[in-house]
Amino acid sequence: MDTITLWQLAALAAASTLVGFSKTAVSGANTISLAVFAAVLPARESTGALLPILIAGDLLAVHVYRRHAHWPTLLRLFPAVAVGVVAGTLFMVWADDAAVRISIGAILLFMTGVTLWRRRTAENGIGTESRSGTESGSGAETGSGSEAASPASGRTAARGYGVLGGFTTMVANAGGPVMSLYLLSAGFRKLGFLGTSAWFFLIVNVSKVPFSVGLGLIDARSLLLDACLLLFVLPGAYLGRACVDRVNQKVFDRIVIGATVVGGLQLLLF
Repeated sequence: MDTITLWQLAALAAASTLVGFSKTAVSGANTISLAVFAAVLPARESTGALLPILIAGDLLAVHVYRRHAHWPTLLRLFPAVAVGVVAGTLFMVWADDAAVRISIGAILLFMTGVTLWRRRTAENGIGTESRSGTESGSGAETGSGSEAASPASGRTAARGYGVLGGFTTMVANAGGPVMSLYLLSAGFRKLGFLGTSAWFFLIVNVSKVPFSVGLGLIDARSLLLDACLLLFVLPGAYLGRACVDRVNQKVFDRIVIGATVVGGLQLLLF
């Protein structure tokens, strides 16, 4: 805390506000927050400092979207995610800041390319029908119908995205973009997307705490910094909830993908 300047603290506060916004509106925007934390703090230590902020955002998102989660998708993902978290923990034992940045940036850009390719393929086939379901405010909008028809929704896709999601969320709290790309490719619409993401990351992020403590990424100093930043999550979550109903579905998809590309490039190049 004593080495952080006022401007750096302001940047971290803005990033914390963006965490709240991303959890209740545009999940992919969260990559900007992790990029800011990694720029202000050492990359490894930034993951531990950001984790409690993310959990606070997850709690707010679950409170808002708790009825819109699609649990069959969550249960299908969790075993693969657990494998990815363990692999990420082993990677963090020896990885330095440069390795963390390059690995995560490359994975995000690769997954964006894969998702764009899948979406283009789907437009020429059954994927078009899978994404045309009616959006509603009820639990029916969880993606259960569209997911069954989507070419990206099979067990292989769930395992691949799950392992990558677990690995990236453990290494740099960057699992959001990976899982966003999976849910978009599976045909989830806004409320189902946000509800499923909210429960997924609350469970996964809480399960990461013991690993992060064991790696020394969460300690008394990081928790003191978090105590100063937690209050900034709430206004971001409120703003996101107010904006989400006004965002067109196509615009929503493009913002998620665009934020993923920006975050991946920032981690890879800077």
